[in-house]
Amino acid sequence: MIYTVTFNPALDYVVFLDAMNPGEVNRANRESIFYGGKGINVSTILKMLGLDTTALGFIAGFTGTALKDGVASLGINADFIRLPEGNTRINVKVKHGDETEINGQGPVITQEAIDELFAKLDELESDDILILAGSIPNTLPEDIYEKIMARLEPKGIRTAVDATKDLLLNVLKYHPFLIKPNNIELGEMFGVECKTEEDIEHYAKELQKKGARNVLISMAGDGSMLITEDGQSFRMGVPKGKVINSVGAGDSMVAGFVAGYLQTGDYAQALKSGTAAGSATAFSEGLASREMYDKMMEQLS
Repeated sequence: MIYTVTFNPALDYVVFLDAMNPGEVNRANRESIFYGGKGINVSTILKMLGLDTTALGFIAGFTGTALKDGVASLGINADFIRLPEGNTRINVKVKHGDETEINGQGPVITQEAIDELFAKLDELESDDILILAGSIPNTLPEDIYEKIMARLEPKGIRTAVDATKDLLLNVLKYHPFLIKPNNIELGEMFGVECKTEEDIEHYAKELQKKGARNVLISMAGDGSMLITEDGQSFRMGVPKGKVINSVGAGDSMVAGFVAGYLQTGDYAQALKSGTAAGSATAFSEGLASREMYDKMMEQLS
């Protein structure tokens, strides 16, 4: 089973406006609600690609109930931990020209809830996969990723981590199966600017020296690069299309990579699948559909 963890999920309320006038009543011409959070995004794309997942995380209040029911309606096993107070956050995204976002804070995560999450993670077995993605709420200890991976390391569970800077660097000693920084984040981790593909490959290999097994670097419109644990290097461009949505593209890439690898056992195919999934989301208003994913795969053939 594939497990994802979303510490601070959200209902993403997206409104589309013809005009935006601050200080006045503005009326949307259409609106959408998505079940947000990086781990939930990964679970959603994996389900679209035919793989079952269990989504772990924390919910609270009536918005938490709505999120849990919504995730379950997508065919995902929603095994969330309910918090005693507060509400799962609502993130408001206003689409008029440049996108404006107002993100909620989210509920307080108690120590009892953390212990309950650890108890669920203790049930994972050696052939399971765990995907940790996103930032850590300020009500959680900053080393929560490290604690999770240290706890699971004796079982040999494959982990994928999509996080930034110190969150990522601090877990490399536990040998994650996959990490996915972008080229800017890669440079930030070493206090440099990665200007060339040679720079990117060099510092990706430095992350391997620190413990990462496979390093996937996304480079926006310049495509991606994969440095594998068996010494291979792969480069992939991007399909043609108009970028209309950046939310969830990185999560989709992680999901596509994991799905591609599990379905073929081939790193080149995994990179192709990850690129197709990430691009399909970038070219869609929400997360990628199977139809859009298939179109991207055809372009990459």
